[in-house]
Amino acid sequence: MVLIEPHYSDEQQVKVTMTTSETTPVSAARSSNGNGEDAASDGFETASERDVAENGDDDHVHNQRPPEQKGSDSYQDALNDDHLKEKALADANDAKMEGNKLFGNGQYDEALSQYEIALRVAADMPPAVELRSICHSNRAACFLKLGKYEETIKECTKALDLNPSYIKALIRRGEAHEKLQNFEEAIADMKKILELDPSNNQAPKAIRCLEPLAAEKREKLKEEMIGKLKELGNSVLGRFGMSVDNFKAVKDPKTGSYSISFQS
Repeated sequence: MVLIEPHYSDEQQVKVTMTTSETTPVSAARSSNGNGEDAASDGFETASERDVAENGDDDHVHNQRPPEQKGSDSYQDALNDDHLKEKALADANDAKMEGNKLFGNGQYDEALSQYEIALRVAADMPPAVELRSICHSNRAACFLKLGKYEETIKECTKALDLNPSYIKALIRRGEAHEKLQNFEEAIADMKKILELDPSNNQAPKAIRCLEPLAAEKREKLKEEMIGKLKELGNSVLGRFGMSVDNFKAVKDPKTGSYSISFQS
């Protein structure tokens, strides 16, 4: 909690309380009293000019006025800046909420626009890190519904850059990787979920389903690579009247490595 106490007369007591929520960025733009207004409490007052005049120290009053005015200006600038930040956070949250409504109605393109507005309004604002992470993840959900899996992965990654423990973003990215047959990457996201939440019972099931698919894809890639190597080998060996068929590759079941022998 930061308390800003300006040096005003005893008829002007002002206190501004700024609180930042640990759960949602919206509360960073609102006070702890829950009605959108800054919480108020008694502040400390300075001696008034009347009090100083009674002490007969007019010169002291005259000398103190410029610093008092300067402090007042600085306070007002800070207050204005805080109000602008609060308004920006409130506007960003409103755009996010509108995006949620549109998403619920199946209007994914329109929802994407609202989340983008929220991200622009709350750009580079430390109190809005969580809000921005949520908006990126929600944009990922829209792209997932639209079948744009590459965009889904990009948005999820942005969300995770802001909040590495964001499980929803990991789930959505893992699903997009699976759709693109990036099974190894999908497995990595599921394992990360288990690290963050060992009690999650869906991630192990997903891993068990993905691992055979990943193994099958590795074998297919291996066969494709061998086929390309054969083509390359035949283009070279053909000059000498030979082909790769003259070479036999035998796999060692223990090590998985291959030994090659020549046969005429």
